[in-house]
Amino acid sequence: NEVLVSSILFDVGRGNFPLSSSFCLILSCNPAFRRLIGSEMSVRFAVSSVKEDEDGITNEEPAASPPSSGALSPASPPPRIEIVEYGREPFTYKGNGPSKNTEASPFIDLEKDDPETNLALYEDEIHRRPVVSTILQGLVSYNPVQPGEKEHQQGEGKKVPRKNQLGTLIGVYLPCLQNILGVLLFVRLSWIVGMAGVLEAFIIVFMCCATTMLTAISMSAIATNGIVPAGGSYFMISRSLGPEFGGAVGLLFYLGTTFASAMYILGAVEILLTYIAPQMVLFGTITGPEGMGNLFNNMRVYGTALLVIMGAIVFVGVKFVNKFATVALACVILSILAIFIGFFVTAGIPPSEPKICVIGEILVNPPDKDCSYMGPNNTVNDLWKVYCGEETNATCDPYYDENNPRKIPGIPGLGRDGVFVKNGLNSYMLAGDAAPRREGFPERYEIVADITTTFTVLLGIFFPSVTGIMAGSNRSGDLKDASYSIPRGTIGAIATTSTIYLTSVLMYGGTADGRLLRDKYGDSMGKGMLAAQVCWPNEWVVLIGSFLSTVGAGLQSLTGAPRLLQAIAKDNVIPLLGIFSRQSSRGEPTFAFFLTLLISEVGILIASLDAVAPIITMFFLMCYLFVNVASALQTLLKSPNWRPRFKFYHWTLSILGAGLCVALMFISSWYYALAAMVLAGGIYKYIEYRGAEKEWGDGIRGLALSAARYSLLRLEEAPPHTKNWRPQILVLCKLDDDLVPQHKQLLTFASQLKAGKGLTMVAAVVEGEYVDNYGTWQAAKQSLKRVMEEEKVKGFCEVMVTPNVTQGLCHMIQTAGLGGLNHNTVVLGWPHGWRHATDPNSWKVFIETVRNVSAGHQALLVPKGVQLFPDNNEKYTGTIDVWWIVHDGGMLMLLPFLLKQHKVWKNCKMRIFTVAQLEDNSIQMKKDLEHFLYHLRIEADVQVVEMMTSDISAYTYERTLMMEQRNQMLKQMHLSKKESRKEVQNVVDIHHKAHHDSKGEGASPDDVLLEGAMPPDEPVPKKKVLPPKGDFGNLLDIKPDERNVRRMHTAVKLNEVIVQKSHGAKLVLINLPGPPKMKAGDENYMEFLEVLTEGLERVLMVRGGGREVITIYS
Repeated sequence: NEVLVSSILFDVGRGNFPLSSSFCLILSCNPAFRRLIGSEMSVRFAVSSVKEDEDGITNEEPAASPPSSGALSPASPPPRIEIVEYGREPFTYKGNGPSKNTEASPFIDLEKDDPETNLALYEDEIHRRPVVSTILQGLVSYNPVQPGEKEHQQGEGKKVPRKNQLGTLIGVYLPCLQNILGVLLFVRLSWIVGMAGVLEAFIIVFMCCATTMLTAISMSAIATNGIVPAGGSYFMISRSLGPEFGGAVGLLFYLGTTFASAMYILGAVEILLTYIAPQMVLFGTITGPEGMGNLFNNMRVYGTALLVIMGAIVFVGVKFVNKFATVALACVILSILAIFIGFFVTAGIPPSEPKICVIGEILVNPPDKDCSYMGPNNTVNDLWKVYCGEETNATCDPYYDENNPRKIPGIPGLGRDGVFVKNGLNSYMLAGDAAPRREGFPERYEIVADITTTFTVLLGIFFPSVTGIMAGSNRSGDLKDASYSIPRGTIGAIATTSTIYLTSVLMYGGTADGRLLRDKYGDSMGKGMLAAQVCWPNEWVVLIGSFLSTVGAGLQSLTGAPRLLQAIAKDNVIPLLGIFSRQSSRGEPTFAFFLTLLISEVGILIASLDAVAPIITMFFLMCYLFVNVASALQTLLKSPNWRPRFKFYHWTLSILGAGLCVALMFISSWYYALAAMVLAGGIYKYIEYRGAEKEWGDGIRGLALSAARYSLLRLEEAPPHTKNWRPQILVLCKLDDDLVPQHKQLLTFASQLKAGKGLTMVAAVVEGEYVDNYGTWQAAKQSLKRVMEEEKVKGFCEVMVTPNVTQGLCHMIQTAGLGGLNHNTVVLGWPHGWRHATDPNSWKVFIETVRNVSAGHQALLVPKGVQLFPDNNEKYTGTIDVWWIVHDGGMLMLLPFLLKQHKVWKNCKMRIFTVAQLEDNSIQMKKDLEHFLYHLRIEADVQVVEMMTSDISAYTYERTLMMEQRNQMLKQMHLSKKESRKEVQNVVDIHHKAHHDSKGEGASPDDVLLEGAMPPDEPVPKKKVLPPKGDFGNLLDIKPDERNVRRMHTAVKLNEVIVQKSHGAKLVLINLPGPPKMKAGDENYMEFLEVLTEGLERVLMVRGGGREVITIYS
């Protein structure tokens, strides 16, 4: 399924070849080529001249020639194909490098491909595996943007702005503060305290704040698990839990944000009509139960009008919304300061107003404002008329007689008259009650409850007050460092608002009379807001401030919700929403905006703030639930990409947060909770199973097989994303004569690397014919299983019987696994003692296997000194040193992190060394590398080793000369066993012939015939002749090859530095150079690796598979 597209080459050896533009057009229109690159990709061609030598195609530039119009320039750049995918940065594949399906990385710039002087050992791979300094240069200019935003702006010819400069305070803390401190703080919190009492109200607020704090901790873990591009909470959830959960939760979050805009609008209308301008009422009185219908109708009319005005503002100019957000935030802060100052002022100077009229526990509001038992001079007042009658001597209601009406201060003052103790317990009422457990009569001017209140109802009403914690994460694309700012800003805002809410509960409970607290709309004060009555210096500070802040929060919701829906639609996980991905010429999500207005109007038509709030509660609780589930799931699955830098996170906190979310959902409203879950489940199933074919097996095993088949088919759909990449290991073992792996430590190392996660396969090859060695095959497989159990390796084993070991290992590398469940990493043991091996196959098999693994674009791990690797019951303390020479997709970074998940390596610290050349700025390289590791969430000590260009030492030259002399000698002496016997027989024959000739006799009948030699009467085949002793003298005339000298120089210099810096390390990881293209250099390759790793006890040589395996993204 992978086709290598490397370059388009033209033979221009006999002159310039004019390139017709129609050629590129024909190729790009070819259906097969279009299927190859995909319908959503564009292709750019760059064509250069090349020349060919005996080794194949090279990119050497020909001699300069005058450029001609319409012809190829000899100095044109190297051939490349640049595939640009929508929503990603271009990723260029150079020359004859593999066109692997590799994740685009902001740190890779393959334009710099000049081989480094001191890295000649890796010069064949610099084109595909750039040096570290090249990787780090991309960090400086990297800027995460909303997918599609950059392309949209570039398509219009606009310069893409660099806008991610907001810090923690402006970018996260203040927006979260503004969104959390909403309308309910001003119009409902005092009422909740009056109904639930100080104790239960404190519990309600604490539970809600604890839920958001735990969710913020989980969100901080996700946010610090890589760079968070624009997209905020939806991006984090969808990329952590997948498209199914992401689409479901994203839609719920969108609906919650949209209904929140309706709640803010209803709150603004309530403040306007009830407290600021009651004269604007359109449909009669809005006081008392009989006025509820009129109030709701007014809310619908004015709410719709305000929605239209706010929608027009958002549609015309988002800039105004952003500027108004600052004004709204200032209003919120000033209003809260005024309220808290007022609380403390009442402690010293009790306010004279308001005065409330009470009859026992009943709060009344007589039209004549006369709160006496009878009118002046024993006349009949309004209260006497409704409780006693028109006559002055009439019999009165017993409750009226027992509790004479009187006026009392509604706000006695903070800590006065034992108010705090009186308000300590709950006073829940049924709808229509005037006091707890006492039915009310509105016709008697009693102020009655409009709804039935319980702990669960109040919890559902209050919870939207603590939402808005994701306002900072929604601005992640504008933040200078989202991973730094989101945790600190969000948790700081939650801590601040939680303190405000919890303190407000205590302040309200210790300042105001309980009966006044239970007056939701302030009827006893003539439609006054309790928060405004408490504030200092004037009630209009809170009235105007709360109105403007509520309008500002509504504008923010109407601005953010359409963009959230557009992001979901652009992901194309829900085809029905495809139309909402469209945007206007100004980049505004027009279709999504009008749908948001429509849904918000539905919330406004409900008209009741207390009815809309529980709906919002469900949507946000579902979103917070999945944030906690996402972080807990990532931790428990031990995903290699899960490396949050947030240190105050533990998976138990996520489980506790998820449990609180579920509990609050069912406590507040079980039927709303079920409806939200059914809606989320329906969306999930729609995304997961649209067009999918279901198949059910028989019984439990059939179900398991069906699930396994389904999972395997899902794995076949696409290669794993970089975030989900983990080493799926194939361990190639060599068996001894007893069919036991020669180095069990290979399996131990694999188990430590995997920590029980992912796929592990152990394979071995038995030389011979399968027909004759079936029993050996069974015994070898059982032996492998037994050793895997002993070494606690969870996986599968396989044995292959083949006449050729190299071919058998090649087949294993190609065919191991099933479908998408196959390996991507091969562990291969180092051929210990290869120099002294009588059989050269011992190391030739190794090199051929390295070639086969590289050809399959799989990662390769070669442990050297594996017999010194630790057992599972050991615990190491020390360092794991990584020598990062060339970039190989991040394998060198990922492997130590995975090893440290095991108890053996857990206490080891990680050190990363990289090499700086003469032209590199080592100080800047260190800063860039530390910045890189910061984004990778990997803790390590960084050191940059400077390797200046130096002359080749006599030791290097001598070492290279000895290597080539040894190889030449082995070639001259390389005879097979049979040929050796023939040469000896030939010497014996010559000796006997000379002996008999000297006697003048013929050959005796008992002439010597050695075992294995040819009889004299058989024709002697053409054979190698053993050279005389003097012929070895030409070895002294050998002059080392210049390339070998340079590569040996690299190996020697690197080895000197590695031994100096890492001689005490518990494990050293280093890039494994690629094998030579020509087999003639195999012996040299082995010698280079031997020199490179001399003097080190435990070495792990690593070669990447040609794709990115680690990412900075969340």
